[in-house]
Amino acid sequence: MAKIAPLSGFPELLPEQRVVEREIIASLSRTFELHGFANIETRVVEPIDRLAKGGEIDKEIFVLQRLAAEPGAKAELGMHFDLTVPFARYVLENAGKLEFPFRRYQIQPAWRGERPQEGRYRQFTQADIDIVGREGLGFHHDVEVVRVMVEALGALPLPPLSFQVNNRKLIQGFYRGLGIADVTNAIKVIDKLDKLPAETVAEQLVEQAGATVEQAQQCLKLATIRVGDTSFVDQVRALGVQDDLLEEGLAELAAVIEGCADAVSDRVRVEANLRIARGLDYYTGTVLEVFMAGYERLKSVGGGGRYDALASDGKTTYPGVGVSFGVSRTVIPLIADGVLSGSRKVPSAVLIAVTDEGERPTSTAIAAALRARGVACEVSADAAKFGKQIRAAERRGIPFVWFAQADGSHQVKDIRSGDQEDADPTVWTPPEADGRAHIVVAGQDTGSPVSRMR
Repeated sequence: MAKIAPLSGFPELLPEQRVVEREIIASLSRTFELHGFANIETRVVEPIDRLAKGGEIDKEIFVLQRLAAEPGAKAELGMHFDLTVPFARYVLENAGKLEFPFRRYQIQPAWRGERPQEGRYRQFTQADIDIVGREGLGFHHDVEVVRVMVEALGALPLPPLSFQVNNRKLIQGFYRGLGIADVTNAIKVIDKLDKLPAETVAEQLVEQAGATVEQAQQCLKLATIRVGDTSFVDQVRALGVQDDLLEEGLAELAAVIEGCADAVSDRVRVEANLRIARGLDYYTGTVLEVFMAGYERLKSVGGGGRYDALASDGKTTYPGVGVSFGVSRTVIPLIADGVLSGSRKVPSAVLIAVTDEGERPTSTAIAAALRARGVACEVSADAAKFGKQIRAAERRGIPFVWFAQADGSHQVKDIRSGDQEDADPTVWTPPEADGRAHIVVAGQDTGSPVSRMR
């Protein structure tokens, strides 16, 4: 039999690691629903002609085809590489049944056939929120989705996060006010600043966007502005460029920064960073990227913005604004580094000991009484010596072992402290911190659900 080897780019988590992922997804879902976002899940596949847009991403699409397909048959279906494309299709298909503005969140896998590396996988889970309107969508929703994601990620036990926000109107208006010939190309070039030296970017602005040397330098000056308040407005105006679209972008970006001011903390901050461009051409206003302290090598772990034409059926246009968070991109490196782990390998809080096989029905009845009140438990696999049963619980991370006494009484033992006390299976409940598996942050274990770890 051939040796089984893992498939590169398709991560699989152990049970205690899945605790981390599931708790984070549950916390995100709670926050999104608190803000009125409805959950949807879209199909895995889309028609190839909807996914393929003639860009670099086309090379990464996984196609779906029957193994017994006719020789030479052309694949018609591909697996979605993000959640935006299927969501746009979902909006068009269900527009007559949805209430607009439609607020949705979606947490599910996507697939890309790219070279696997840390934080970039061929199968990965994304968490997206979007608000979509019909024909129009108020700008206040831009502020709202950024703030919601700030709250959602701020509730997670992650390293400090930075939301770096910009506005495409601001960039476009500035470039237009400078008189740059090809504004779209200029934005794509500026978006390379995190990969290329400033000098190289300046050269490309001249070569690819038709900028003069002086205009290129002005673009770089704009890109260096990064502050945590609205002082960027005066800094931009000090560069001496005037344009109506620039003023509109300045006002919108200032509104986002101000709108999130009371949601930031020492763990999550929101900054105006005028380097952020997000070269994708469908963004039309707010743009943002999320970075995690200590993991700058991952680049952004989230991003999004405003797109005034998320979807269109030729008659009606559906504008939207949204933010995406890379669950796998963020969580898997943190697990691998030992920053986050699960508190135990199984859901069980209690192991019911078995005195001998003849008494197994008694142990099973105790387990049933505990489960009836929501206490996760399991009955020992065998009637080994109690010491062996305790060690089995310890290996699985189960904190309590339950013993039925010969006189019909019961005792429960906390195997971490060694404390043992009388207990009644119809009323006993483990401490809240032990009721379910939770996330453990390296160096601390609050024993609290992830939603309480601030």
